[in-house]
Amino acid sequence: MAIEKALLLIADIGGYTRFMRQHRFGLAHAQDTVAQLLEAVIDASGRFKLAKLEGDAAFFYAVGDDVSPVAKQVAAIRRAFLARKEELALDRMCKCDGCTQVGALTLKFVAHAGEVAFQKVKHLTELAGVDVILLHRMLKNDVPLSEYVLMTDAVHQRLDPELRQLSQELEHDFEGMGRTATHYIDLSALVASVPAPRPSLPRKLWHKLTMELRSLKYVLGLKEACEGFRNVEIVDAIVPKKP
Repeated sequence: MAIEKALLLIADIGGYTRFMRQHRFGLAHAQDTVAQLLEAVIDASGRFKLAKLEGDAAFFYAVGDDVSPVAKQVAAIRRAFLARKEELALDRMCKCDGCTQVGALTLKFVAHAGEVAFQKVKHLTELAGVDVILLHRMLKNDVPLSEYVLMTDAVHQRLDPELRQLSQELEHDFEGMGRTATHYIDLSALVASVPAPRPSLPRKLWHKLTMELRSLKYVLGLKEACEGFRNVEIVDAIVPKKP
């Protein structure tokens, strides 16, 4: 088991109503929407390697102790996320929960630098160690924003001075980790917006067709939709009583 220094990053998609109605089409379309957004996030990850997908989040790492590109990469990922979200909202042809809430979806990041253990299991590489645990603990935090990058001192201290000036300090008491100094930056300070895509009927029809095909296994119950999503809690729909 090799132990190396690494920069760790999680991109976490949220924004769906915490309690989503138990409706097969809505959940299937939410699954597909998040999958498309995660694809955009992964495609824009640059030097970061994907460790694994964790429901509605992507866990990345970059070997080495250079954290200087983190802000640039976070900005690139956010631009890709916003662009894909705008396209999905523009192409929407469905009125289910999973489709109508696309515009409300958000993206947040947590970043930490430390030592991790790399363990190969067949074709997969698992990351383990206290720093990996800390990174995941950071997802549950007190940042008063919906879209941000939250980082530990190990990352914050090596940012460019102008980026450090944009950050706010916030101490946390993470479960099992004790008091931890953290810093966060409002993502709107890094990337405010992206150009809106042009309407396209062929693209809209193609999006509808491919979404229904990809969602079919969830609609038919062959796979569980939104399984492992941290930011969606599914409840049974309330059925009105007959008079």
